[in-house]
Amino acid sequence: MPDDFNTETRRGNCMKIGASVASYTTTWDDISAAIETLETGRWDSVWFPDHFIPPSAWKGAENEPIYEAWTLVSAVAGMTEKLRLGHLVSGNTYRNPALVAKMATTIDQVSRGRFTLSVGAAWLKREHEAYGWVYPSMRERQDRFEEACALIRALFTAGGQPVDFQGRYYSLDSAPLSPGSVQEPHIPIMVGGLGERRTLRTLARYGDVWNLDGFAMGREDARRLGGMSMGLYNRKVSVIEKHCEDAGRDPGEISHTVFMPTMLTDDRSEADEFIERVGPGTVAGSAGYIIERIGEFAEAGVVEIMLAPRPSDAESLQRLDEEVVAAFS
Repeated sequence: MPDDFNTETRRGNCMKIGASVASYTTTWDDISAAIETLETGRWDSVWFPDHFIPPSAWKGAENEPIYEAWTLVSAVAGMTEKLRLGHLVSGNTYRNPALVAKMATTIDQVSRGRFTLSVGAAWLKREHEAYGWVYPSMRERQDRFEEACALIRALFTAGGQPVDFQGRYYSLDSAPLSPGSVQEPHIPIMVGGLGERRTLRTLARYGDVWNLDGFAMGREDARRLGGMSMGLYNRKVSVIEKHCEDAGRDPGEISHTVFMPTMLTDDRSEADEFIERVGPGTVAGSAGYIIERIGEFAEAGVVEIMLAPRPSDAESLQRLDEEVVAAFS
């Protein structure tokens, strides 16, 4: 696993901080300006959502502009030299996993070893309806996701040798993956999600990095465990450890990251409105409050926080850089 996700070397003030940049209801000029701000600032990584219709489409935004996430990461790889690159997260149902593995190693080559493959089962039904893609049941999506992760890991760890794979949904017939990744031993596989029975089990079996997704947090979980809290984090960590035990794997091999919807504001009513609108996994408030929350996760061993500021324009990112990210540089 690359040093970027090495738990032993990323503690306290060494916490890495990345940003999720919106790929919808925006323009390429705005995205480019945001990337320039991140690249020249204190930020460590940039991440894009993987959607074809804005997730807020139920609010009337279905026809708003949206950019394809893998194409964006490819473009950003050529615009940057230091930022680590990835998605939060890439939906499995949108692309064949063997193709995903090939695209991942290509981007890793182009970026000279800066790509993280972050994957999830996919959830937005309307996207599938709009583009004629099959939207399986939750159970089948989880089955497909686990099988896809197994296939991708088999390709990543084959050392350039052809791979045979026969699953229920996906197969390989002496399939090569060349060139491989720049990173050694392979591109990190990040699994995003909170599902205790299936998602975290897939992580324990095939993942290198876990991403706790604040956007995915349900209100019931939030009421019971206190929103984006250490209680929630510790609960999920205990589940991961149990799945690792069942898989015969050392849980220390899996590093932990947090995707944190964020609003920097000194206006309490504005913060409360944002939390109500976006969801209970949100961290909204003053710079001091956000720094304190990040610090809690740093002390618990989280190696990276991906802030999802609203808005994610260059001006907002610059302010976060100066008032929040600087505290961890």
